[in-house]
Amino acid sequence: MRKLLPYAGTALAAALAATAVSAVAANSTTPKHHGGNGSARHGRNVIWVVEHPVTDTQIHVGGGTADAIGDQLPFHNPIFDKTNTMQVGTDQGNCVRIEVGVSWECMWTTSLKGGQITVEGPFLDSGAPTQLAITGGTGRYASAGGWMLLRPNATDKTLFDFVFHLKPRGS
Repeated sequence: MRKLLPYAGTALAAALAATAVSAVAANSTTPKHHGGNGSARHGRNVIWVVEHPVTDTQIHVGGGTADAIGDQLPFHNPIFDKTNTMQVGTDQGNCVRIEVGVSWECMWTTSLKGGQITVEGPFLDSGAPTQLAITGGTGRYASAGGWMLLRPNATDKTLFDFVFHLKPRGS
């Protein structure tokens, strides 16, 4: 979501992140504050990936150049593994400006080797971490529910971590 950066200030200079691949799941770990060894392959169902927001394009409503409610932010970006060394998928989606200087509402699909995961929720201009709802998926993620943590990457603030906390629907 690079086009968001001019409106987000220093804290937003972080960036938006996306999804993972089944091969990456074996190497993904849960952050320590979630407990356990975190391996998605061992039942923790956590996938951690890094988004490179290189295609974000803000479209201004009414043809103006000022940030305005209703502006669109379509994107399609590469997704890398947790170590940010290997591309494992892509994302594509859109955000709509809800409150100028405060927030966007976003929906996107992360495509991975084993299927896709869809999410919806807020992105804050402040760069503060947010939680998005996992709204569904395909393939190995067909019954996915749960939530995704969206936050600036600790190493490179122009990138975003996507930490998916998957759980089967109904549980």
